[in-house]
Amino acid sequence: MRHRKAGVHLSRTPAHRKALFSNLVAALFQNEQIKTTHVKARATAQIAERTISLARRLTDVLSKTVEKRTPAEQARVVSAMREARKVVKSRDAVQKLFEDIGPRFAARRGGYTRIVKIGQRPGDAAPISLLSLLQDEVPGAKPAKADKTPAKTDAKGKTKAKSESAASAG
Repeated sequence: MRHRKAGVHLSRTPAHRKALFSNLVAALFQNEQIKTTHVKARATAQIAERTISLARRLTDVLSKTVEKRTPAEQARVVSAMREARKVVKSRDAVQKLFEDIGPRFAARRGGYTRIVKIGQRPGDAAPISLLSLLQDEVPGAKPAKADKTPAKTDAKGKTKAKSESAASAG
């Protein structure tokens, strides 16, 4: 029985799994999208979302220059960077996380990644997915809504143009 044994093993030792996911998350942060198996993509997305949340919570502090930060704020930044470095070993990836990716998702409270199934690998038919970070969004902007008014039809079943229906109504 596998009671209380969360996570996927992927037929790897714990050290190998940790290194695998660290490298996948670093590649995701640096390239903004990676192509991998679906199981690895799902596990990587969980780790990446937690790491992005570390940087996102500090956007108010990171927006200040280093000289204007209080010692407590500076300690928060250092602590968060150390927590991120526990997961992602690449310095460049952590720097990009705190400078670019974290502020990009400041208004978002989760769901920073997208997984799209793209087919099967030719060699072993493993399902392949594209794991990517969501694109920039304008905070507070509402998505454009489509006009949901049904088109009016005349007696013969033809649809009238909107300008004709507006002219006949007024």
